[in-house]
Formats: sequence, C-alpha cells, structure tokens
Amino acid sequence: MKKAPPAQRQIRIIGGQYRGRKLSVPDQDGLRPTPSRVRETLFNWLAVPIVGALVLDVFAGSGALTVEALSRGAKRVLALDNNRIACAVIREHIKRLNCSGQIELHQADALHFLRDKTHNPFDIVLLDPPFNQGLLPRCAKRLEEGDWLAENALIYCESEAPAARLGVPANWQALREKQAGLVHYSLWQRGE
Repeated sequence: MKKAPPAQRQIRIIGGQYRGRKLSVPDQDGLRPTPSRVRETLFNWLAVPIVGALVLDVFAGSGALTVEALSRGAKRVLALDNNRIACAVIREHIKRLNCSGQIELHQADALHFLRDKTHNPFDIVLLDPPFNQGLLPRCAKRLEEGDWLAENALIYCESEAPAARLGVPANWQALREKQAGLVHYSLWQRGE
C-alpha cells in the first residue's frame, strides 16, 4: 500500500520582491519553518545589510529564510540541508520563483560541507540547526575556523536556548537577542 504524501502547509514571504507569495512546505518531523513574526524581526534587523549580500543558509530546511533573503535583496544565497525532502521543497521554490541563478542548493551534511572552504566569504550567515543536537556551537566553530565569514559578517542564530549559553566564538558580538515561545533567536557580528 502506498503511503499518502505528507500534508502541506503554507509559508508566506513577508517582504521584498516575492512579498505575499505562498510557498508549500510538507508537514514533516524535523522541518521547522522559522515563524513569520521571527522572520519579520530578523529581516528588519538586516534591512540594510541584506541588499547585495552573499548569504549562507546552513540548515535551510523549508527554504523560508533562503527565499526571504533573496526577496529582500541578497545578491546570492547558498543553501545547505541534508534532508532529501527539504532539498526537493527548496528546488520547487527555486523553480516556481525562477531564481536558479541566485540560489545555489547543496544536499549535504553541514558539518561535513563546512570542512572544505569552496566559496568566497559570506556577508550574512543564517544558522538555524535542528534543536537539541549540539549543532550550533560546532557549526559556529567551523564557520569561524574555515574562513567562511567576511570580516564583519552578520550571523543569525536560532536555537532552543540562548546562543551565548550554547557557545559561539569569542569574537562574535551579540547585537540583538529575542525569544518567541521556545525559540531563541539572535543576531551576532563577527569581530576581530
């Protein structure tokens, strides 16, 4: 007997050129789209720096942050996720929005991918790992040690506890921190 396809839910792009567009996302365990009010706050924080920026979305999941970044003026977004279904969803978003030249998608384990530097440094990094797996501090360390970050890069962290408590590199300075329900989110800037 065939399994029924996963139920779909809709996420709405909040601002920029794709504002109001709805994207379908499967209702699947582990796929946790960033809530719209959190995305709105994040991209208000990034309003000026996002324009023309090179963005890395680690743990891209539903693709909500990837598409929102592009919609708001990012020059290019590199999206990573190891989940086959999540990558298929993001590919569908890319096709539907006709933006294949601006989003580069890799189905890969983030820690493995970040071992080998293959791109120019990124201006903005979106770091939203699965919760309770200890991935945020390990990825933050790889980003810092692997030369993935531009000199004054901005790093967005979304986690189950404050990012500072989970562990981020000592040269990252907290710019903003908030909490929405069980989600802690913060914006950091790379320093010297």
